[in-house]
Amino acid sequence: MNILAIPGSLRSGSMNRRLLNAAVDRAPEGVSIDIRGLDGLPFYNGDLDGPGRWPAEVLEFADAIRAADGVLIATPEYNHVIPGVLANALDWASRPLGGVPPLRGKPVAVIGASPGIVGTARAQDHLKFVLMTIGAQLPPVQGLLVGQALKKMDASGVTDEQTLSRLELFLAAFAESLSDRLVAA
Repeated sequence: MNILAIPGSLRSGSMNRRLLNAAVDRAPEGVSIDIRGLDGLPFYNGDLDGPGRWPAEVLEFADAIRAADGVLIATPEYNHVIPGVLANALDWASRPLGGVPPLRGKPVAVIGASPGIVGTARAQDHLKFVLMTIGAQLPPVQGLLVGQALKKMDASGVTDEQTLSRLELFLAAFAESLSDRLVAA
């Protein structure tokens, strides 16, 4: 089973990239998680939106989404919403790009870490609203919130055992929902 993991921040050492790195390390048996950053995507521009005009980076991003069994997005929270770079990626992923929009019907789970007490609760709500609007499938697992993340990780990654345990449980539940979906298909 293959999961595409998308960090919603461009910063290489961001808390959310560290959370995704922990997800890669703690993935359930038989689950492969591949992290793909958003730094290569151009800003959405309607002038580039059409056959023969789509940028190669956008088509590669769409192909990566389509090839995955599910998508895991780790979003920071900027001013109570998702970052612009993530909104831009969702704008592209909501377009047909040579077929059905890549996120339409795709299972997408949401996690996030921030220094604040409530984690990325508001950004996750915002992200889930956008995902539902563009037709992504939100699995029954709830998002994983990691509040006060600076106390739970250092530059090398997530250090808090309780957070790692919660992440493992979340990933197992997401993988189970993907497995159920694949069996039903």
